[in-house]
Formats: sequence, structure tokens, C-alpha cells
Amino acid sequence: MNINVFYGIYNSHFNLILNVTIVFIFEKELRPERCRPGRFDFHRPGTCFGSIAVVTPLCYYSRTMKENIIVIDGSSLSIEQVVDVVFKDSVVSISDQAVSSMEASREIINTILDRGTTVYGVNTGFGRLCRIPVERDELEQLQLNLVRSHASGVGLPLPEAVVRSMLLLRANALAKGFSGIRPEVVHRLVDMINCRVHPIIPQMGSVGASGDLAPLAHMTLVLIGEGEALVDGERLPGAEALRKAGLKPVALQAKEGLSLVNGTQMMAAVAALALAAGEKIVDLSNLVGAMSLDASRDSVAPMDARIHACRPHPGQEECAGAIRRYLEGSEINRSHIDCQKIQDSYSFRCMPQVHGAVRDVLRFARRVITIEVNSATDNPLIFPESEDVLSGGNFHGEPVAFWLDFLAIALSELGSISERRIDKILDPVFNDGLPPFLAENSGFQSGYMISQYTAAALVSENKVLTHPAVVDTIPTSAGKEDHVSMGGVGATKLLKVLENVGFILSIEVLCAVQALDYRAPLKSGEPIERFKREVRQRLPHLTDDRPVHRDIETVRKFLVEKNYLLPVWSE
Repeated sequence: MNINVFYGIYNSHFNLILNVTIVFIFEKELRPERCRPGRFDFHRPGTCFGSIAVVTPLCYYSRTMKENIIVIDGSSLSIEQVVDVVFKDSVVSISDQAVSSMEASREIINTILDRGTTVYGVNTGFGRLCRIPVERDELEQLQLNLVRSHASGVGLPLPEAVVRSMLLLRANALAKGFSGIRPEVVHRLVDMINCRVHPIIPQMGSVGASGDLAPLAHMTLVLIGEGEALVDGERLPGAEALRKAGLKPVALQAKEGLSLVNGTQMMAAVAALALAAGEKIVDLSNLVGAMSLDASRDSVAPMDARIHACRPHPGQEECAGAIRRYLEGSEINRSHIDCQKIQDSYSFRCMPQVHGAVRDVLRFARRVITIEVNSATDNPLIFPESEDVLSGGNFHGEPVAFWLDFLAIALSELGSISERRIDKILDPVFNDGLPPFLAENSGFQSGYMISQYTAAALVSENKVLTHPAVVDTIPTSAGKEDHVSMGGVGATKLLKVLENVGFILSIEVLCAVQALDYRAPLKSGEPIERFKREVRQRLPHLTDDRPVHRDIETVRKFLVEKNYLLPVWSE
């Protein structure tokens, strides 16, 4: 009798967790392999009962319920599901149909090998070396050579959030069944997600065609027991990381190395997370902009729905409506209805037009990125019904690279307009009676003066970072790959833009809350007052000068904790 150690019974798409010591399990290879304590999976569900399982110390807590399972099939993964896996530890499994599709395409590869037919990527060299045939008894070593040689990235590691997204998107792309890879290899990728084995992947090295070769090769190194990975925050050699998680390395067979490294998943992983993060940043910008508007005693009249109905861009109307709701019932706003101001600065008056334009960019990007995360992007592709193996160019990152640049440009504008509002709140010429730089004792104290310098520096850096990467190309592989997308460069730039904008908005929150304190006893709208109270629970009013960087970081951590910001960047 085979003794295995875990809690749980596998039931097709989810695990029914029982607080018992001994339970019956399926007589199929068990893969608890730690799988985040309380999560279990099998290569194939629905087989017969037979073995007995006992409790393992590796699987202690059980939290997996059916609604926590995300089943990938290569066609229906949503941006929201990517976020759930990356940030909420939702469990991933593979659909039965996807397993069948992968088995069918793998059978084509086996047939090619049996016939001795020469097919690119199966039994040849790669790139410029595609005309060199490789003997069958050397094919496994060929895959190892490919992965090792392509792991040529440099620089700081990608954030763990991006690595989790990469693992998920690569597994989902392979699950479509056009890559000729064995299902057990893709199951192991899923295990790495569920067990939180996160490969160390250098940020730099991808030119965005043929896909993200270097980043995906670093990911694959851990899959085969090489490279390095983080497990529970500890950086370990790949083999040790797998062992700590109870997982075994995969021995790659013909074409599988190529299937794993030839895709756009680094670009797509950043794009998907940046899209989700960007949508939150627009919402936060509306809230913080409304706070700054009220603190500066500027007018809510430019948010009137009639104005925006005359120019009915969806994002513009949505943002104007959000700002109106935040300011509804504001005593501060009512206090200056009859003031002598004629028109306010554009950074306040034109928030709907600027924030809304960003919202619309994100809306357009969502369609493209959703298609990409559900696409087969390696080469060649296998079509089991016709038994064709076709070489093409789905690995070219151009469709994603454009949007990585567009997203960076759009989101940087939210930082740019935020910095202008920060400046207005701090400047006694524009802030309608507030103390200079919001200091209690201006002159003797500097208050938040230098926080605007920081915001200005970040905005300036974003101007450099938003130069499009996609307009550049440098030929690779001895000229065979003579046009590339540079989407990998666009991805790393976008990550930095996201981080910078998060800091800029944190500074605006800091200043807006301080400014609203000075408007007491008058109150702003209830949503703003509620938000302000939450900030003040963590950060006291600035009465004496103190190190402002701590205030900025306190606010940023609050925004992440309360889900106003999605921490895509490295922490």
C-alpha cells in the first residue's frame, strides 16, 4: 500500500478539505508536493480509489474552497483572474479539455520523431541554426542546451508579482494545446504557482521577439532544477527550492524547451498587471484630485454633467461623475460659492478630461491584453486535426509592445497632473489662505515643501521613461530575427512608471489631507472625510518638521493595504 502524507480528497476541479488524519485518495500519482498547505492536485482527476493518505507537516492549513480555484484552458483567462492568482493566492488547475488538447499535440511530436521527419524546433537547431539537424538521442540534451544558453538576462530580478503572472500566463498559453508539450510539464508550472516557487528572473535581456526568450529561459531553469528561486522569501538554488516545496524537476523532452521559452509572457504579464494597477490608479486619482480641489477651495462647477455630455468620451463622463460624488455635501465647497474666482487652474478644472482620457486608454488596452493572455505565442505551432506543424511569428511582441508604451504614457500623465495639484496646494499664491507649504510655523518650518521637489523629480523621470521602446529595433540571431518589438524594454519601463506614479499620488494624499485639516471645522464630502480619517489613523497632522520620506511611505503602504494601489513593483 502506498502511504502519502496530506489532508484532503481531490474532486475533479476542487479539493474537499477534511480535518482527519487518514482519508482515501485516488490511485494516481499524488502531487500534494506541498502545494500551499491544504491544496492538492493530481495529473488527472477522476481515477479510482485505492491508496491511503496520512497527514504531512507540509500541508497544514486548509483554505481551498471551490470559489478559490481558477481553471485554465488557454482561452478564457481574465485580467481579474490573473490578479486573483498573483495577489490573492487563488489556486490554479488545468481543465480536462486542455489536458486532452495538449496530449493530442504531443502525439504529433511523437509521430514526427517516430517517422524521422525533420521539423524546425523539434529536431533541429534554433534561430539562425535552424538548418542543422539533431539526432534523436541528442534531443533531450538539445532542450537543456537551449534553456541554459538562453538564460542570459541581467539586472535586478523581476518583482514576484510579475513572476507569478508569467508562470500563470505561460501555463495558460501552453494549455491551448498548440505547443506539443506534455501536460505534466504544464502541471509542474501550475505547481510552482500554487506552491509559491518564484524563479529569479533578471529584468533585462528581452528584445520582445522571438518572444521573451531570456526571461522565460530563467523561469524554465527552475522547472528543470537549475537557476534560483524564492520560496517563502528565501532565495535558494532551483533544485533546493523545488525540494523545499516537495516538487521534482522536469526532464524536458523534444521541443519542450522551445515551447517554454518562446512566448510573450514577460511582456503580457507586465501588461496585464499594469492594466489592473492602472485602473486602480485612475480611481485613486479621482478621489485624491477631488480632495485637493476641495482643500484649495476650487469650484466643482467644471464637473457638471452637462459639460461632459457635450463631449461624451466615456472616461471623461465617468471621472466627472466620480468627482461629483466625492464632493457631494461638501461644506467647504458651499462656503465659497460666491467667491471672486473666475476660473481654476487646469490641473483642477480639467481632471475629467485628463483622468478620463487615461481611463479610455485602459479600456482600449484591456481588449488587446485579454486576447494576448489567451494566445499561443510560441513557434512552431502544432495543429493535431490536420497533423500540420507550422512556423509563423506569433512570438513577435508588437501587439503588446505598443500597449506597454501607451500605458506608460497614459499613466505618467496622472502623475504629471497630480504634481501640479501638489504644487498649487503648497503655494500660498494659489491655495486660498492655507499656510505656505502647509507648515504650522512657516519660515521656521518647511512643512511639505520638499515633497513637491520629489514629485517633480519623479515626473521628470517618467518623461524619460515614456519614450517609446517599440519604435526601436536591433536585429538579432545573425540577422535572421531582423525586426524586434523591444517590448521587454517597454515592460521594465512601465513597471518603473507605475512605481513613480504611486509615489506621486501618495505625496498628493499627504498634502491634501494636511490641507483639509486646516479647513476644519468645515468638512468635505463624506467619502473624502472617511478616507481622511483612515489616513489620520496612521499618520498624525504635521505640527513640527519630521522626516517626510516616512510620511510618504506610510501613506503608500496604506494605499496598498486598502487596495487603492496594486503593488506590481518590487517591494
